[in-house]
Amino acid sequence: MDITTLLGISLGLLCIVLGQVLEGGHLGSMFQVTAAIIVLGGTAGAVITQFPARELMQGLRQSRRIFLNEHTDMSKIVKNILDLSRRSRREGLLALENEANRSGDPFLVKGLTALVDGSDVRALRSMLDNIADQEEQSQDPGPRLLEAAGGYAPTIGILGAVLGLIHVMENLSDPSKLGAGIAVAFVATVYGVGSANLIFLPLAQKLRMKMRREMVRKAMITEGVCGIQEGLNPQMLEKRLQSFITREG
Repeated sequence: MDITTLLGISLGLLCIVLGQVLEGGHLGSMFQVTAAIIVLGGTAGAVITQFPARELMQGLRQSRRIFLNEHTDMSKIVKNILDLSRRSRREGLLALENEANRSGDPFLVKGLTALVDGSDVRALRSMLDNIADQEEQSQDPGPRLLEAAGGYAPTIGILGAVLGLIHVMENLSDPSKLGAGIAVAFVATVYGVGSANLIFLPLAQKLRMKMRREMVRKAMITEGVCGIQEGLNPQMLEKRLQSFITREG
């Protein structure tokens, strides 16, 4: 579990509730089922309308990564590639065929398989870059879905506030209800702006950051496999790969 996701959302909501209490407001006034239905339901409807069914399901599946603590040991990958480089220099590229079958990294498997098959450096790099680009595009619906929700929620919140004010205007004959009615109307705006800036948009950026780290990992593997194909000295190859660790950090 990625604790920073839950910690950040909880801290943001707690500070808002605490601010309401310190200002002398009632907690009950912040919890309005009608406003939640308007904002969350309206935002969900807008997002569903925007995305085709396939991309919508992809985005929902990818959103689970936000709550998972994904840690890739880049140093371990560098060590593995350098071991492969030294072995290829001793025994030839065909000696890496078994290593390709044993590797648990699908992207590294594809690179080593193409390497053993005799692809030249230019074709090898082009193939791996294309695979990485396609995989990146397949992951894009997740962040875009959350960004779309973050864009729609504030507007739906304003719509909820307007609907609430319409209800208030219908009861102008009873002045005792006006203050409470207006307060309830603006809760929808709080829900819309709050959900966008505390939940949807931060989660979208977090998911994009995890995707960028994944692309750095694939770029490092691409550089390593191409370095092996070039017959690059392991010490020089290590310097190239270490630059990716610095970039990822």
